[in-house]
Amino acid sequence: MSATPSSHPVTQRGMAVLNDPLLNKGTAFPWEERTALGLHGFLPPGIHTLEEQVAQAYENIMSETDMLDRHVRLRAIQDTNETLFYALLQKYLTELMPVVYTPGVGQACQEFSRIWQKPRGLFLSGSDRGHMAGRLAAIPNDDIRLVIVTDGERILGLGDLGANGMGIPIGKISLYTACAGINPALMMPIMLDVGTDNVALRNDPTYIGSRTPRLRGQDYEDFIEEFVTALQTRWPGCLLHWEDFAGRNAAPLLQRYRNRIPSFNDDIQGTAGIATAAILSGLKAKGETLEQQCIAFAGGGAAGIGIAGLLLAAMKAEGLSQEEALKRFYIVDRQGLLTHDMDGLSEGQALFARQDETAQNGQGRTLAEVISKNHPTILIGVSGQAGLFKEAMIREMASYCSHPLIFPLSNPTSHVEATPMDILTWTGGRAIVSTGSPFSPVELDDRSIIIDQTNNSYIFPGLGLGALACKAENISEGMIMAAAQAVAALSPMQTGGSNLLPPIETIHDVALKVAHAVARQAQEEQLCPALDDEALQEALSTLSWRPRYQPYQAA
Repeated sequence: MSATPSSHPVTQRGMAVLNDPLLNKGTAFPWEERTALGLHGFLPPGIHTLEEQVAQAYENIMSETDMLDRHVRLRAIQDTNETLFYALLQKYLTELMPVVYTPGVGQACQEFSRIWQKPRGLFLSGSDRGHMAGRLAAIPNDDIRLVIVTDGERILGLGDLGANGMGIPIGKISLYTACAGINPALMMPIMLDVGTDNVALRNDPTYIGSRTPRLRGQDYEDFIEEFVTALQTRWPGCLLHWEDFAGRNAAPLLQRYRNRIPSFNDDIQGTAGIATAAILSGLKAKGETLEQQCIAFAGGGAAGIGIAGLLLAAMKAEGLSQEEALKRFYIVDRQGLLTHDMDGLSEGQALFARQDETAQNGQGRTLAEVISKNHPTILIGVSGQAGLFKEAMIREMASYCSHPLIFPLSNPTSHVEATPMDILTWTGGRAIVSTGSPFSPVELDDRSIIIDQTNNSYIFPGLGLGALACKAENISEGMIMAAAQAVAALSPMQTGGSNLLPPIETIHDVALKVAHAVARQAQEEQLCPALDDEALQEALSTLSWRPRYQPYQAA
């Protein structure tokens, strides 16, 4: 039977249809489709609309008071009916983003082995070495455009979670569709299970991953090389999104592969993009420039150095020399303020290490001492250390800066350096605060202050969409900066509002603006074929998908 142009041909029958989450409509299958696809008897007779299903699903999820229970219910919908899942997520994105993303995804990863119900994505373990090309070839989908990959070693601020870290790629792929509208059939989450050094996990009888110590050194590098080679062979031109790799591997892997395969690291570049967007928004509202700032970082890992690197580029774009710009950065890590004479610094850390100071017995000055002596006007927390920002530090900043920008970005919520309530109380409500995890509005002095979340979902969905649409051969720092500037241009503060970032309800429009900016920057840098506006819009439309039920015909 040939399908009409408005219908989708379906070759499966009976339970095979219901077991395919991209085909399944559940109780929304109309009578004629139940007949054509052999579904009678497998479904109850009642027929519902998608809107009715969304309303019922939302009520069921929100009836749970525990975040993990909400996450489990939402993931169960994703595994059975993706159209319903995305219709629900898009309609209630503000309420449900904390469930699929931070902080809910953190707890879900910690409990991933216990709540795992149905395979999703691809697990590649040490036993797959020498066979990865075959494992990828076994995936029936020939049109994968975007892969999110993790090895689970640095999941949020929770550390080595091994195979349990698969919850992060699954969650972020959800946001590519919910925020940017990318067709979920074009994406794949992949877990590189290279073992875990988390002994408690290896001894947990419920753990679903490999119970071996992590691969290190050349064995690890060979594993990654085999994976990337197999990926390029299976899906040429695929965009690779690196996620939650430990600092020792994150930057080197990005550097090694970024010009070989279109790829970016969201912890480094996505975090840098949204932090820079929020900072640019705050400074514009204050009538100040980056070159007027002194910036202190609590945390000198991949995220901190990534943010510092993009801010450094922005300062140079404002006209500062690199030497002058570097004088405005103070990076405080475990060994205190990074100085040029310290051993074991990464390439990025060495760039920002202070040239005008030396360490004492291997230790640099503390964060409190940096604030007291050097008077930073911007304080960024990417340390993963709860409560690191002490009252005395924040009051000190407020004493010399009328509106300091204070960003405790560590997540999940349990790892935040200071709560917005404390920061605003200690500064008399004058600080401009943004966090990595969601917080409720702060009620202070008859004001209700909405707390912005420097959520990477403002950056990576549009970045991925734009890069795929223009077929960028790599992801440049200029493209990351273009994404940051596109978000900053949408800041409510630019039009008299009180928030750094646009409301999450507008995230789809934000993603489209970011996608256009990224594609245009790629063209400017000659990293993609030339596209006029009409061709770019057509390419974006080809990638797009809306959560609605299509009519089916038996094929």
